[in-house]
Amino acid sequence: MKRIAFLSFGHWQPSSGSKTQTARDALVQSVELAVAAEEIGIDGAFVRVHHFARQLASPFPLLAAMAARTSRIELGTAVIDMRYENPLYMAEEAAAADLLSDGRLQLGVSRGSPETALRGYESFGYVPGDGETDADLARRHTELFRAAIAGTGMANANPQMTGSDRPLPIEPRSPGLPDRIWWGAGTRATAVWTAEQGMNLMSSTLLTEDTGVPFDELQAEQITMFREAWAKAGHSREPRISVSRSILPIIDDETRYYFGKRAGADAEDQVGYLDGGLARFGRSYIGEPDVIAAELATDAAVHAADTVFVTVPNQLGVDFNARILKSIGDDIRPSL
Repeated sequence: MKRIAFLSFGHWQPSSGSKTQTARDALVQSVELAVAAEEIGIDGAFVRVHHFARQLASPFPLLAAMAARTSRIELGTAVIDMRYENPLYMAEEAAAADLLSDGRLQLGVSRGSPETALRGYESFGYVPGDGETDADLARRHTELFRAAIAGTGMANANPQMTGSDRPLPIEPRSPGLPDRIWWGAGTRATAVWTAEQGMNLMSSTLLTEDTGVPFDELQAEQITMFREAWAKAGHSREPRISVSRSILPIIDDETRYYFGKRAGADAEDQVGYLDGGLARFGRSYIGEPDVIAAELATDAAVHAADTVFVTVPNQLGVDFNARILKSIGDDIRPSL
């Protein structure tokens, strides 16, 4: 059966109507939604990572807290912007969180999307080298992070302490974590690169390219190219593939109040400019559960993926989002 996971950006704002008035609200409710999602049979709890914004920014304490309150559900990120990360410190944090979760982490990483801060990663101390782009920086950090979690020696031992100068790996390490790293790919070419590197594929609700075909068909082409490149690379395991969708079933007066007027209004893709180039944004699925189920049944990329991330309006609270997720799991998932 198709895996369903929620994806929260963790917005918080001290405004009227928001159930997440503070950062603490957003963090605590993220944990509570993971608990509720596990109870109703949802398969994954994922968080988006942004910096210099009123959103979730430091995922590993949050993932560890989720791990302590759950036992089955997958826990992960979609995605961590690797331009901002110290690869070795991240390797230690990721391994610790994965051990606490008993091997349930699924970490999505990438170059990231445009941020509120201009070159914010430079304020974190990471500047691209000569002739290097910020995307190159993200890939370099990712390569080092993946080597570290795989057990590659990262620093020579101190002979006075150890009697040896052999290379030392980071500690702790968590078996299986290297196979659970995903790359968030915004283009078909990046999906091919992801397969060549042996990482799983995450594809979101936008692609930073446009060929004129509907979003789901372009995304399905991206997935096909990923699978072909994976097979050509000769990797021994089966890859995981996820796509994200905005799915908002109208199931009661409250969901109708918030989203009823948008039902059908966002049923078309949008094309615009992002990062200096054309991008295609996928449609939203809003309406009665049976209508959404019929529409998603024709979504080519949803059929091609093994996991669907459902973006949630986290500021509407845990109970509201749990009801939405239950309807998606009970009423919509069987059609997928």
